Amino acid sequence: MHHVAMSALPSRRDALAGAAAAATLAAVPARAAGPAADAAAMLDRFAWALLAFDPAQATGLGVDTGAHADLRRRLEDRSPAGYAARRQFLTAALAELARTPRTGLDAVTATSLAVADSAFRTALDGMALPYGVATIGSWRNSPYAVIQNVGAWLDVPQLLEGDHPVRDAADAEAYLARLAAMPAQLDGETVRIRAARAQGLVPPSFLLDKTIAGMARTIADAAKADGPLIAPLARKAKAIPGAWTDRAAQIARAAIVPALERQLAELRAERAVATDAPGLGLRPQGPEWYAWGLRAGTTTRRGATEIHALGRAQLTTLQGEMDAILKSQGLTQGSVAERATALQHRPGIAFGNDDEGRQQIIAYMQGRLDAIRPRLPQAFRRLVKGNLEIRRLPLAQEPGAAAAYGGPGSLDGTIPGKVWVNLGDPSIHNKVTIPDLVFHEGIPGHVWQGEYAQQLPLIRSILTFNAYSEGWALYAEQLADELGMYQGDAPGRLGYLMGLSWRAVRLVVDTGIHTMNWSRDRALAEFVAATGLPRSNAESEIDRYCAWPGQACGYKLGQTEIVAQRDRAKAALGARFDLRDFDQAVVDGGNVPLGVLADNVSGYIHQVRG
Repeated sequence: MHHVAMSALPSRRDALAGAAAAATLAAVPARAAGPAADAAAMLDRFAWALLAFDPAQATGLGVDTGAHADLRRRLEDRSPAGYAARRQFLTAALAELARTPRTGLDAVTATSLAVADSAFRTALDGMALPYGVATIGSWRNSPYAVIQNVGAWLDVPQLLEGDHPVRDAADAEAYLARLAAMPAQLDGETVRIRAARAQGLVPPSFLLDKTIAGMARTIADAAKADGPLIAPLARKAKAIPGAWTDRAAQIARAAIVPALERQLAELRAERAVATDAPGLGLRPQGPEWYAWGLRAGTTTRRGATEIHALGRAQLTTLQGEMDAILKSQGLTQGSVAERATALQHRPGIAFGNDDEGRQQIIAYMQGRLDAIRPRLPQAFRRLVKGNLEIRRLPLAQEPGAAAAYGGPGSLDGTIPGKVWVNLGDPSIHNKVTIPDLVFHEGIPGHVWQGEYAQQLPLIRSILTFNAYSEGWALYAEQLADELGMYQGDAPGRLGYLMGLSWRAVRLVVDTGIHTMNWSRDRALAEFVAATGLPRSNAESEIDRYCAWPGQACGYKLGQTEIVAQRDRAKAALGARFDLRDFDQAVVDGGNVPLGVLADNVSGYIHQVRG
């Protein structure tokens, strides 16, 4: 969910929107059936209020049906009025949470209340900042309303391609309704970009160059039958009678393209006054924004100096392990990064730089997932399905996106989880880099963990925390290693250690960019030296840290905390410690701030001790 703080005084429209949000909280009376039932009913009301703010998330979860079917026709309001309504909602919800008794509750409900309270407080504090996107329980926080990896120009095509179902004429009409809603969403963002520029907040020039080029391509393709807005409808509605693509093209030509052009004009106005300074340290109120971004991204109060030092220390350890593997492969000359790069260019490691190579990459990813499934009973007491498919990212998104990302599908299983893979430059994927990537994004990483989370109350699928999500996915890579997935696969294990180094150097580079005023070139040099990843991969990573300040620090801090909690449980339980029970406690507790994770592990220890 996108949320932003605006410094302008609320208009009458803002006030009306806020009143409506407050009314939502009172719309469904809680049943007088005891504290747990009352709390559960309140959390459910909160969940549906959040989904009303972000209808695309309702579609992704597959809950935009029945009484909530209208959500399938709508898009999120990204205007100042939309954000004023969210602030009103959060203020009212926090007041209601403060009045809610915490005694007589089951563990799931107690955890859910703690999770909601944490997410709502953090989001409201972010919305008090003068600009930017501050999310309610999500990882997509940015000081920039639109940039190379943020904005409706990317989100709507991905929603329509990936999650929006078209099973009948009503679904196709809903698709068209979403297209018709896109111009207002774009214009709401454009208002916010302009307001931020008036405050002196302009993105780095190199990010704007990527964004302007990407948006120009989107405009050129918007009304085309094979373009990102119409092609998904043409494919999905092929068997449904109706002039669907003609109607979609008309909406795109008449309304979406002009709104995109208005947004592009504002981006070009930003570019005319932009500098190449990558970080927030030199931007108005940037240090305050970054402190909040770190808090939101890590769910801790750790400062940039401590995080930077932790990253340096972990890198030293990991580089030593990588050095030993490289020597075992006969690579003894040059830096660790140079030798890791050389190994990736050996025959049989890389794939072709063409469509056949792209298909081989997807097949290799699938093979690694198939291989780990039989080993999962060694790590979990209770298995979920791991329902997923591997899909190429929409083309417009590839230039600004990471190598891959993944997440679970709909609650009812009809929409599978996805590992979205960036195949714009196939050279970033090979037999060194692929295994840890699919274990991280797919199984036992994001898709796997997400299916456990979806068994919890609805609000817990909506409120997610970057440090837990990404910390679990890194811990999942570690589990794959501990389950023997790299026996006889030295290149794959090198890739695993490279992946950990990549996340450790994020602690160094993210803090360097935003608190030490590093240049983009300095950040790139540090990143490549630590990881050996290709420069094209490194550039999209560094640019992502500039656009989502603090987010990249959640990965390694989250994994470090999960491992610390595992060590604590081992020390407390001795011979009674069982990996399956620990892992089950972590996934069954759901996606939580790291402080709540520690409480959940304490509960597990207490339970085993009896």
